Amino acid sequence: KEVGGDFYDFFLVDDDHLALVMADVSGKGVPAALFMVIAKTLIKNRTQMAAGGPYSPAEILGYVNEQLCEGNEAELFVTVWLGILQISTGKGIVSNAGHEYPVIRRAGGAYELVKTKHSPAVAAMEGIRFREHTFELHDGDSLYVYTDGVPEAANAEDELFGTDRMLAALNENPDASAQELLHTVKRHIDAYVGEAPQFDDITMLCLHYLGEGVDG
Repeated sequence: KEVGGDFYDFFLVDDDHLALVMADVSGKGVPAALFMVIAKTLIKNRTQMAAGGPYSPAEILGYVNEQLCEGNEAELFVTVWLGILQISTGKGIVSNAGHEYPVIRRAGGAYELVKTKHSPAVAAMEGIRFREHTFELHDGDSLYVYTDGVPEAANAEDELFGTDRMLAALNENPDASAQELLHTVKRHIDAYVGEAPQFDDITMLCLHYLGEGVDG
């Protein structure tokens, strides 16, 4: 309730590539928070080293994995969704290391889960070879990524919010701005949880793709 292990990030790798990160460190408290800071820094630094290409989220996570495994006496690990989007074309490449499935809305459609094969979490073990796959956003499409604190938010009966309720919240007003969309999901979570204490960090990121410009 004071420090957490979730983190998100977005930053330009170069003039035409935007990196998006959503991640969740295992455990709670100060050790998880410190591990989070190190992981966040390593991911950003390694990604920025790729400026000019080639861009490989799998290679980036592979490097970060080896660094985090060194001296990891607490045996912490971090689930990571790392995508690199070419702004001018909407084409991207992503690696999902044990993280939640992303959600994409095609222009005029509904928000839907995009299920792809996961790799193991970062720092789970040395020598992991991470998977990566391509995706593409078109004008008017939206991307939503989040940590497990969203679907695993629980009410007083210990029933989970779940991805179905999450998608229903996203689709309540799918044309809403990115900021409004996140507030809508949080409002639905709060209404569902009620007076039950929050068990986990809740972190979300939404991006609307507008062709050669982005609205995060």
